[in-house]
Amino acid sequence: MSDRIILRNIRLEGRHGVHEYELETPQPFEVDIELLLNLQPAGIDDDLAKTIDYGRIYDVVRQIVESTSFHLLEALAEAISHEILAEFPAVEVGVRIRKPAVQLGGPLDYAGVEIWRRRSSG
Repeated sequence: MSDRIILRNIRLEGRHGVHEYELETPQPFEVDIELLLNLQPAGIDDDLAKTIDYGRIYDVVRQIVESTSFHLLEALAEAISHEILAEFPAVEVGVRIRKPAVQLGGPLDYAGVEIWRRRSSG
């Protein structure tokens, strides 16, 4: 399936990391979400009920990034993908998370992870 809903570069602040200072002070995170699903029914009928409301996806991402705390970006991405697949009819979800303020001892744009998860068929 090639139909996608894309939310690119959601910018939020959260407390995620393995170091104490990362958990004490909020830092910026950037999140991309890609949802794979059949968009043809919504496109033909111009009907929001036949697709996924972008605002609801944004709210889920914001709630998880801002109100939880994980040591690893991998865990944060898993939590987001799990919640999206549990709440919305996407067949597959891609989650990219970037941490632009990461301190690794030298200059870099960001550290990040990307995961793709499919709805289980069971």
